[in-house]
Amino acid sequence: MAEGFLRELYGKNLDAYSAGMHPSQVHPCAIEVMKERNIDLSHHISKSIDQFREMEFDWVITVCDDVREMCPVFPHGKRFLHKRFDDPTRGTGTEEEKRALFRRVRDEIESFIVETFGNSDV
Repeated sequence: MAEGFLRELYGKNLDAYSAGMHPSQVHPCAIEVMKERNIDLSHHISKSIDQFREMEFDWVITVCDDVREMCPVFPHGKRFLHKRFDDPTRGTGTEEEKRALFRRVRDEIESFIVETFGNSDV
């Protein structure tokens, strides 16, 4: 979701990449709730963090405590930032409750991105 917001809001000024420690697929609920914001993630793929280890980055942002603890070093990163978000894929309850969790996390991610990058020359 973060990559989707970054590309939508600041894609003219930056390249955004997202990856995980154990990539699988973009969660269908993530695709669904981002579509509510007119952002299409259906073409996105889940990528491994290993693909990006040697790349140079202006920003390296981690968003989950599990990843922060296990994240490999990005020696070519210029700035590092950690922001914890709940993992909506771990939600329980009814389908609507799970969807509500995805929406809440989506909104938190959007706010974080706007607050972090909205007033800067990205």
